[in-house]
Amino acid sequence: MTLSVGVLLSGGGSNLQSIVDHIDEGFLEARIRVVLSNEPKAGGLARAQKHRIQTSVLDHRSYSSREEHDSALLKVLQAEGVEVVCLAGYMRLLGKSLVRAYPGRILNIHPALLPSFPGLDAQQQAADYGVRISGATVHFVDEFLDHGPIIIQGAVPAYPGEGRDDLARRILTLEHRIYPQALQWLARDRLRLTDGRVHLLPDKERSVKGSRSQPLLVNPPLEEGF
Repeated sequence: MTLSVGVLLSGGGSNLQSIVDHIDEGFLEARIRVVLSNEPKAGGLARAQKHRIQTSVLDHRSYSSREEHDSALLKVLQAEGVEVVCLAGYMRLLGKSLVRAYPGRILNIHPALLPSFPGLDAQQQAADYGVRISGATVHFVDEFLDHGPIIIQGAVPAYPGEGRDDLARRILTLEHRIYPQALQWLARDRLRLTDGRVHLLPDKERSVKGSRSQPLLVNPPLEEGF
């Protein structure tokens, strides 16, 4: 199955780039139908245009309410035949109507080991707290901030006294691997949501080889190509 994906972003779009790269390399069975941004100057728009991906700007400041903005987003997503929505640095909380239009079909990546450090600048939160292990989480989106069933998490070391930027760089490298992996599992119909927990089914069509270069800890483990 080739997933029809819509990507929502507000910034530079490095996770968008990782998804595009994994598609181009043949590891991710997906096609990005449209990239939408609420920020007209978001760098991710230029990345999408470079790869000839359709883009759309829906500046939230031009709408009278969150519901009106979400309705406009939904109209574009549905018009483009989007089956799965990926939030890739999208700095807006989705409303109920949009979440309910894609049940179990909206994914987000957060630069922390949820439920720790939700919200803005999770890397700074982790550095300020002095954690020794940090990481990233891909999860299904529900109606609450950085909430919803967890699909995959990856961990990286955090060092005493280091700044936010060094930790953020290590986390971002991990994000670029676990997000396309989660999408590929969805493309292969290997994710099942039961009682609020995500279960990964084995791949029935082929033998699964583990990644040859694992970070400190990723669970479920990354597979070849990620």
